[in-house]
Amino acid sequence: MSNFFKLEENNTTVKTEIIAGITTFVTMAYIIFVNPQTLAEAGMDKGAVFVATIISAVIGTLIMAFVANVPFAQAAGMGLNTFFTYSVVIANNLTWQQGLACVFICGLINILITATKVRTMIINAIPESLQNAIGAGIGLFITIIGLINGGIIEQGGAFIKLGDLSQPGPFLAIIGLVITVVLVVKNVTGAILIGILSTTVIGILGKTVLGIDFPVSLPETWSLSSFVSTPPSLKSTLLQLDLKGLFASNLGITSIIAIIVSFSFVDTFDSIGTFIGASAKTGMFDEKNDPPKGNGRFSRKIDKALFADATATSIGALLGTSNVTTYVESSAGISVGGRTGLTSVVTAICFLLTLFLAPVVGLVPSQATAPALIVVGVLMMSSITKINFDDFEEAAPAFLTITMMPFAYSIADGIASGFIFYVIVKVAKGKFKDIHPIMAVLAILFIIKFAFNI
Repeated sequence: MSNFFKLEENNTTVKTEIIAGITTFVTMAYIIFVNPQTLAEAGMDKGAVFVATIISAVIGTLIMAFVANVPFAQAAGMGLNTFFTYSVVIANNLTWQQGLACVFICGLINILITATKVRTMIINAIPESLQNAIGAGIGLFITIIGLINGGIIEQGGAFIKLGDLSQPGPFLAIIGLVITVVLVVKNVTGAILIGILSTTVIGILGKTVLGIDFPVSLPETWSLSSFVSTPPSLKSTLLQLDLKGLFASNLGITSIIAIIVSFSFVDTFDSIGTFIGASAKTGMFDEKNDPPKGNGRFSRKIDKALFADATATSIGALLGTSNVTTYVESSAGISVGGRTGLTSVVTAICFLLTLFLAPVVGLVPSQATAPALIVVGVLMMSSITKINFDDFEEAAPAFLTITMMPFAYSIADGIASGFIFYVIVKVAKGKFKDIHPIMAVLAILFIIKFAFNI
């Protein structure tokens, strides 16, 4: 195991990788429950989607582990599942089977552009200032997610505002945040995982012993069935995508292409942003670790990671879920020392166990995982120090990248904003040679995306 995953070469141990894998799993386990609820709105069977979500996460994450040997986990993407349900199926009046066909084709496109090195070329074309901005922006993005999940902030009309901190939910999240921050400050190994588990235990004890209405779902009676359950059937979603029906629908080929491109567009740039941002502090994709052919700034390892990410989407569609993508929550595992595919293997095993232990996973409230996301956000913000904010030419695109991610609630839109303004600034300065052709093309495509809302 040590030799296969090259643990010593990556300055890690089996214990560290196990802790990292469990940490990543716990911070993203919410998707097991959120995804079935979201796709059920599109008419899909909730139980089948529950199983499809887990199996696709297991397969996608194992591919990441054994093909790329990096500590990233995959699962059905948040945002992409809501796009699938509300934009593709409901708004465009497609069946969910036709929607899955769109997702499947998107996966094939991503595999193609990965195999032809287009994805890698895109990454190598991104200037270092924007790479650092992407890392910081993702830090803010997942912090916002954590604060909202914990109830510490909430939506107030068109804005967000401070939540009611006197309520049990936000109060539990704050307790967890305090515990996690203290553990991190004291350099306790596995601090984030301990914080999550401690917060969950406090929630359970507070509700059962003290009568505090913490948002922890508890069984009516404690028995074996409180911990073990038989997985639902996958039959109603397995291999149900309708390719023929998609192109025979009344939607029109242009609209179908727009949907598929939108899926691919968001999936690609969310993944690229996650890889760059989450690995910025570790250097796991630095060219010195596995020199690429040519003059790329990233190792060949990122090619493998991108391929693993690309294949997962089509696999998910075949099983019965929307786009499977690399999770930014992988940062949680990386922050506690995860460096190899062994971390991903552990995460996949945890997902697999949830097929039978759904009641146990359900005990962990969002208020317990929220502090983990907030703390990881703090850790990821360090890359902002590498940006020269005294140089407005560098600062403006970087700043827009960082701020648009949380404010637009989209990693892809943050990247798009930064790319567009990077090209605008360089053109204004007459520094045309500094504009990589790929950056110019992408900026134009991003402008078209925003202009036509595709």
